[in-house]
Amino acid sequence: MKNSSNSGQNREGRVWFRLAWQWRGSVIPAILPRVLFCAGVSLGITFLYKSGINLALRLESVVPSIVLGLLLVFRTNTAYERYWEGRKLWGNLVNTVRNLARTIWVTIKENNIEDRRDKIVILRLLIAFSIATKIHLRYEKVNDELAIFMPQKWHEKLKTMNNPPLEIAFWIGDYLQQQYEKKCIDSYQLITMFKLLDHMVDVLGGCERILKTPIPLAYSIHLKQLLLIYCLTLPFQLVDKLGWVTAPIVALISFTVFGIEAIGIEIENPFGYDHNDLPLDQICSTMQRNIEDLITLAPCVKHWQDPINDLTL
Repeated sequence: MKNSSNSGQNREGRVWFRLAWQWRGSVIPAILPRVLFCAGVSLGITFLYKSGINLALRLESVVPSIVLGLLLVFRTNTAYERYWEGRKLWGNLVNTVRNLARTIWVTIKENNIEDRRDKIVILRLLIAFSIATKIHLRYEKVNDELAIFMPQKWHEKLKTMNNPPLEIAFWIGDYLQQQYEKKCIDSYQLITMFKLLDHMVDVLGGCERILKTPIPLAYSIHLKQLLLIYCLTLPFQLVDKLGWVTAPIVALISFTVFGIEAIGIEIENPFGYDHNDLPLDQICSTMQRNIEDLITLAPCVKHWQDPINDLTL
């Protein structure tokens, strides 16, 4: 046990240092030009100061550090709330799709092989709803990724729609209503399935709310202005005490404050392709595997003979 514990700690230490030096997925590429700019300005101010030009300021700070810190904390917390809400919405979508797929597969009666095929089409439409939601949130057009989950004429129809996932939800609801009229489900089952479908549409609306409610522009502009003022006035305050070390210290402080702001910018819209965005492709693949596994199971409401399945059973 002791050796196992030590090996686990060593492995965790190696991962920690590897992540500390990892470039991909970090905000360094985004903030590096700004950091180098502030370091260059600091180097120029230090050179002038060493040349005999007194540029040192006796002010503690033009922009109080505590004010800037509170603004950065608020900015990051607001962005993370949007990220976490998006993750919760997609988690709810996964659970709702699973529940609705299971309910449709188990509850709706099959009188012939066509009923089985229709159920499979509708279950795959649940996958299509999730993929269409992902595409819609990324402001992309309907593509071939959806083609394998529906008939060709439906796929062509989706290309003309402004909100493809909403249209798919309509098709699913229309199918459920038809099954009720055919007396394959009762009113209680219909209401239960419609509630699950409504919840899927609610998730779509929640994601759209996050996407279409950006951080107020005035706040973003003001924070950037304060960051720039803070980093560009730091050399005047430090050059008297630090001399040539001023530029590296200003670069380090700039790296810190610009990095915190950049993290907030990257995660405030969690539905894109950035390394720190939600793994929507993986989530959709998980739902696809779950539903395809469900389709391989024989439902308990079959009222007709399936020779192949009967033999396997």
